[in-house]
Amino acid sequence: MSAPSIDDVASLEAGLDALDADPVRRVSPHGWVRRSALPPVVALAVLVAGWAAVATTGVTPPGMLPTPADVGHALVQSWQGGIVQAATGASLRRAALGFALSVVLGTGLGVLLSQWRWLRTAVGPLVSGLQSLPSATWLPVAVLWFGVSDAAVYAVVLCGAVPSIALGLVSGVDAVPPLFLRVGHVLGASRTGSLRHVVLPAALPGYLSGLRLGWAFAWRSLMAAELIAAAAGSTPSLGQLLDAGRRRGDMALVLAVVAVVLAVGIAVEVGIFAPLERRLRGSRGLVSP
Repeated sequence: MSAPSIDDVASLEAGLDALDADPVRRVSPHGWVRRSALPPVVALAVLVAGWAAVATTGVTPPGMLPTPADVGHALVQSWQGGIVQAATGASLRRAALGFALSVVLGTGLGVLLSQWRWLRTAVGPLVSGLQSLPSATWLPVAVLWFGVSDAAVYAVVLCGAVPSIALGLVSGVDAVPPLFLRVGHVLGASRTGSLRHVVLPAALPGYLSGLRLGWAFAWRSLMAAELIAAAAGSTPSLGQLLDAGRRRGDMALVLAVVAVVLAVGIAVEVGIFAPLERRLRGSRGLVSP
């Protein structure tokens, strides 16, 4: 009788996941609206109503808290001039490239830390410390190293995102049941084969959490870095618009740009990470009610 192949290991894992998975439950459009779409709409309406009430009472100094209508007007003006679209596109391109580089570096670092105990003991605390370090701390260092340039912006993004992605993968690997490793060993998987076909697939939930956190750090770090890069008249970006609103004392423009930054973050979460998490949890029988 021949020894089981790596494909047998993958088939076994897929079969176990299929046995644990709950039947797919279809949700009607009305139910989706009531459970998923309506609550955030109601929360946003309450927030805007409270904001408008405070802004119109005159509690704050003049110009410090514009009304939602003023912010909307500033956003529409910037949109009609094509400023918001150009700035958002530039920031998203930077964010996508910086995050892609962070995924490559963070994944490689996470694999190394999860597989070599001595390296994790030596470098792990440093990576954890870097994760908690505010991204603004890296701004002076990056500017001194690379000048006020895109290279400085990407350096800040990498320093903010790479530790979170690496630690997310390490956390996912630590959560892999030892039984999975023993089964892979019994079926003849080598160390490399076990890592590829058993450990990494089983660590996907933790890795996805690290990716989500890494994107959040990358987006925040990018905004902070672009505020500095804006001083030298670099490529138009959301950070540059924020700095322009600050210099002009235009709080309506500042809040309009903040709303765009928030909207991009929500769109990435709702459109990319949340569906990936639902699909992953559903494939493993962990679908929330």
